[in-house]
Amino acid sequence: MALWGTTTSDESKPKWLSDADKARTFADSRGWVFTQPGGMEEVLCAIGGLSTSLAAATISSIEYVTTSFSEAAGGNIDIRVNFNEKVTVDTSGGTPTLTVTNSQAGSGGAATVAAAYQSGSSTNRLVFRYTQAADDGSTVNSVAEDDVLTVAAQNIALNSGTIVDTGTAVNSGVAIPANTISLTVSA
Repeated sequence: MALWGTTTSDESKPKWLSDADKARTFADSRGWVFTQPGGMEEVLCAIGGLSTSLAAATISSIEYVTTSFSEAAGGNIDIRVNFNEKVTVDTSGGTPTLTVTNSQAGSGGAATVAAAYQSGSSTNRLVFRYTQAADDGSTVNSVAEDDVLTVAAQNIALNSGTIVDTGTAVNSGVAIPANTISLTVSA
């Protein structure tokens, strides 16, 4: 077991946190910081300079922000990627994307769709978004009723953009962990 606070692994995070709370905890220059459900940050343990003394940021979990999606209405499908410390995204060279696999169990026309980086730079929670127009009945949408959209273990495609640890030039890890998440499209 590593010394408490010397790495950003869940093992090194404050011991009293549940597994769910550890996923919402990250390191920054203030120490260990917990992001409450409403987005407010709370410093759990002040360890000055913690984030600059740790290894590169890594992805600790992913989750759908969009919990239901209707083919008829269309709209945005948002996916949150949680890092174990704050990261900064630079899209001046290109926009990072996350591949979403479509089961095509319904009549969806695309085997994969790309969710583009949307927001979250300088936090530990990046949002990636796939936008689809409402079904007008004349064409087959990229995703359709009964399709299952899955994000599995993969790397975020940087597309000439960058994701670095905030306050440093250290490239952050972009490997999505093996905890697959899915969303089923409704009518």
